[in-house]
Amino acid sequence: MAILRNSNILVTGADGFIGSHLAEALLQRGCNVRALALYNATGSWGHLNRFKNISHQRLEVVLGDVRDAALMLKIMDGCSVVFHLAALIGIPYSYVAPQSYTDTNISGTLNLLLAARERSLVRFIHTSTSEVYGTAKYTPINEQHPIEAQSPYAATKIAADHMVLAFHRSFDLPTVVVRPFNTYGPRQSARAIVPTIITQIAAGKRTVHLGSIHPTRDLSFVKDTVAGFLAIAEADAAVGEVINLGTGCEISICELAHLIAEIMEVDIGIQTADERIRPPASEVERLIADVTKARRIAGWAPQFAGRSGIRQGLTETIAWFRDPANLMAYDPTRYQI
Repeated sequence: MAILRNSNILVTGADGFIGSHLAEALLQRGCNVRALALYNATGSWGHLNRFKNISHQRLEVVLGDVRDAALMLKIMDGCSVVFHLAALIGIPYSYVAPQSYTDTNISGTLNLLLAARERSLVRFIHTSTSEVYGTAKYTPINEQHPIEAQSPYAATKIAADHMVLAFHRSFDLPTVVVRPFNTYGPRQSARAIVPTIITQIAAGKRTVHLGSIHPTRDLSFVKDTVAGFLAIAEADAAVGEVINLGTGCEISICELAHLIAEIMEVDIGIQTADERIRPPASEVERLIADVTKARRIAGWAPQFAGRSGIRQGLTETIAWFRDPANLMAYDPTRYQI
């Protein structure tokens, strides 16, 4: 991996779900990783604390916030590649606190882009989301699909995406917008659908509380998503582009719940909880990715695709959540926006 090997790499949001898996993969490849974790009073490194069998000599953790422009300029010093994953991502909370999403997702991204202009970067990889497409107007969804914000969260991610692309066009910054569809796997927050289902069943519940169960999603195992980030970072042709990461397969929330229950060898019922339902016009009804561009530009293809692939990915995810040391961090009795 010519661009990444032995490089100094900044990963924002490295304490989070995808960010921690990406930082781990980079360390395993011999990269020097400067990991930005959100400042907190306890000094916690989030999921970075979970790393095993990895030398921390190549890992530098910085506690801070992307909203701090001066800090972003400082921590980018000496780095040739930036993976920008720091964001507020919970859709329900964006209805309550849209200003926070604007400050973090838009202004925070701008702070990093301004800092990047002052550095000699080889790549600036920005993390988007399939939510920017809204409900599919055609399937599979390719990168030319219309953009439609159906939540304040999606609106801020659209703005950030366009800012990243504008800095490439205006200042020749080597940016890439990576657009993962619904990623799942170990370490994910219970605000996401897969951990929501698993943790309720693991806690002994046989009636699972969910929101809308008819929407469909393209679920990508985190190992595939991370492999996509790495492949895209290495691809010169990716610069200035938007690239989807997904599987090209869809599953409804109802089907997903019953598949998880089948793997966990239990029978469940599903009960709709009003507080988990999005406003009607805000619900994204269908998402399914076209990943032709990722194959063509980066030579990437999902390894956990189709029903067999999602079953394999869910099995690994369930095994992680069933570990008492991991499960104790989750409270399935409480809905947290």
